Amino acid sequence: METSCDETAAAVVAGGTRLLSNVVASQVEVHRRFGGVVPEIASRRHVEALLPVVRQALDDAGLELKDLDAVAVTQGPGLVGALLVGIAGAKALAYASGLPLVAVNHIEGHLYANRLEHPELEPPFLCLIASGGHTELLEVPAWGAYRRLGRTRDDAAGEAIDKIGRVLGLPYPAGAEMDRLAREGDPSAFPFPRALRGEGFDFSFSGLKTAALNEIRRLQARGPLPVADLAASFQEAVVGVLAEKALAAARAVGAGRIALAGGVAANSRLRELLAEAAAAEGRVLYVPRPAFCTDNAAMIAAAGWVRWQRGERAGLDLNAAPALSLEDPPGDAG
Repeated sequence: METSCDETAAAVVAGGTRLLSNVVASQVEVHRRFGGVVPEIASRRHVEALLPVVRQALDDAGLELKDLDAVAVTQGPGLVGALLVGIAGAKALAYASGLPLVAVNHIEGHLYANRLEHPELEPPFLCLIASGGHTELLEVPAWGAYRRLGRTRDDAAGEAIDKIGRVLGLPYPAGAEMDRLAREGDPSAFPFPRALRGEGFDFSFSGLKTAALNEIRRLQARGPLPVADLAASFQEAVVGVLAEKALAAARAVGAGRIALAGGVAANSRLRELLAEAAAAEGRVLYVPRPAFCTDNAAMIAAAGWVRWQRGERAGLDLNAAPALSLEDPPGDAG
């Protein structure tokens, strides 16, 4: 079960890799009028949708609750109110059925989306996780073991894209529309800055965001905005740095396999850049289908299966952990 933000999701996964059902109730249309997620509204919608979504996931899989081995749920990170709805629902199901409860880190879930798509993927490998809330480079020596090589020092890549997309008048969420629009523009039209190039594996997007905002204001004073060129140039600056640092990190740790995860992983230009660069260096790129890049419960079930196999269990005192990091073991009371 996954309710970390504005998607109410439930899925059934067998053996950690075989998808039996995957149901997602999106709130995009609800939040679009506000230009972003309103936490209180998101929580209320989760309350309304959670049990119907769980019921549909079980029906689609042709199973009953008693047929499951465990109930896995996102503990964090995410919006605290949204997380609490999913955790309360998961605890109720676990208590009523006697099934063990397994807590999952949402960021770790994104990584496991690649295992659903590519069951042959095994550590060690490098993973770039890029989404609206997170941008991280991880070395994965074994399932459940992570060494962070770099992270954003300020804004996440997806947050920067959404903010500039909103200023350009693109509908929320802006990522898919910017990706589409960028194909019509010139990615070299505006030389936006790329921070921290050649300075380790950390990212920074706040300066890029400010530079884009200033350029947009300057152009607005002159007339109609060249929206396609601005979208293409801004996107190129974001995904160019993501791809560049991912490849540099892979070289540094000797990773022959690179996995891409998170909402920004659905970006066609990022996928293209990384695929070309990885192939040129003899590395293999693993990318999930777009539906597994955005928030879903299948990835949570896949990660939960591994933790369940290890004997990890969460108590009924499990609490939401909105700032949970990969260094924190999920399952603590929070």
